[in-house]
Amino acid sequence: MATMAVKTGAAVSTTNACKLCAPLGAALAFRGIEATVPFLHGSQGCATYMRRYIISHFNEPIDIASSALGEKQAVFGGGPNLMQGLANVIRKYRPRLIGVATTCLTETIGDDVPRLLKDFAREQGDDSELPLLVPVSTPSYVGTHMEGFHAATRAVVAALAEPGPRHGGVNLLPGLVSPADLRHLTEIFREMETKVTILPDFAATLDGPALAHYPLIPAGGTPLAAIRRSGSAAASLELGRTLAGKDTAGGLLQQACGIPCLRLGLPIGIHETDRFLAELTRISGRPVPARIKEERGRLVDAYVDGHKYVFGKRAVVYGEEDLVVGLAAFLAEIGVQPVLCASGGTSGQLAQAVAAATADLTREAPVVREGVDFFEIEELAAALEPDLLVGHSKGYSLARRRRIPLIRVGFPIHDRLGGQRILHLGYRGAQALFDTVANALIAAKQDGSPVGYSYM
Repeated sequence: MATMAVKTGAAVSTTNACKLCAPLGAALAFRGIEATVPFLHGSQGCATYMRRYIISHFNEPIDIASSALGEKQAVFGGGPNLMQGLANVIRKYRPRLIGVATTCLTETIGDDVPRLLKDFAREQGDDSELPLLVPVSTPSYVGTHMEGFHAATRAVVAALAEPGPRHGGVNLLPGLVSPADLRHLTEIFREMETKVTILPDFAATLDGPALAHYPLIPAGGTPLAAIRRSGSAAASLELGRTLAGKDTAGGLLQQACGIPCLRLGLPIGIHETDRFLAELTRISGRPVPARIKEERGRLVDAYVDGHKYVFGKRAVVYGEEDLVVGLAAFLAEIGVQPVLCASGGTSGQLAQAVAAATADLTREAPVVREGVDFFEIEELAAALEPDLLVGHSKGYSLARRRRIPLIRVGFPIHDRLGGQRILHLGYRGAQALFDTVANALIAAKQDGSPVGYSYM
């Protein structure tokens, strides 16, 4: 694997981090659970920052409750604020579950949130309307939003899943994908006549229709009853090539309930989608429907038609680690050389995962960097001379300075509409991505040509 040294000295500052914080990821995961309110135990500013980021991407309102700690609580502890905040949320929202995520402040001052929640429940006495309280430790200074996302998903499973007789359904743990991806995954399982519990599922809660009245808790999300039954499924499919060795929901279900857990890459592009459907066929015993096969055939035809526009181009890919791996595999199979795969995550598995996903598809191994910010990505990009960037909106400034196209994918998309409707997964998602990449390269060639285009 190629390497490039960038940082010097014992410590450097971060310039536009290529990641978001862990409690933000937890809030997103809790938003995908039925009748749930995400609750941050920390300052009001943390909740406000996260609402701003999530609303800007999904264009949907989102309530994130907060214990609203100030200087006094930072010294004497945030327990009273947490309990008052929980009482307010229960009275106003009537949720069935409250997901309580810690922040860097409450982790630093040492609040014992699990104990505080037990104290709160004991003080309520025999209150049958008390929602389930699920704590998760998500200090902002450890990991990324993906660590928070997976930790919250695991915490919900730990609180609800129950072992029992096998029911034949499949648990799908997709990670942080778009609402459009979640709807497409649901469609694939329906066409293959296979019962599935997607956890979390914010397809409706973060991309719903316009309503005459604002619901305090939007309809949708993974049903709590389905999460309880996840402990008796036939198998779990967990999407992510950098999850090996991590304490995830799929691993917990395997350990606690004996549910086999199979980890696959995000099904982006033909190769990874073929693997996903092959495993689904093996588990369910159902063949791939003709309609999905037709989508694959049309995608192959599109690759042939557009090969001359994309072959030999060079791309920088950045963002969440598992998304970077999936995108690198997709770019490699359409003939684009991923020259740099970068992430703010630090799983220690990104290089190996990229190599495994692209080994048979690229002529040269891409540079892979973990734990980087956009200052470092730009330094590397200057030497690698890419033709395009592939990632979220935080790479816009880099793309503008280098005058190369930015293919917007993943989270967050702040400078365009429709981030929640970007389809990445399956043959249909690859078709949309391929057209976007090819057309962006054609447009860049036209813009840089003195002749331009005069066919019409």
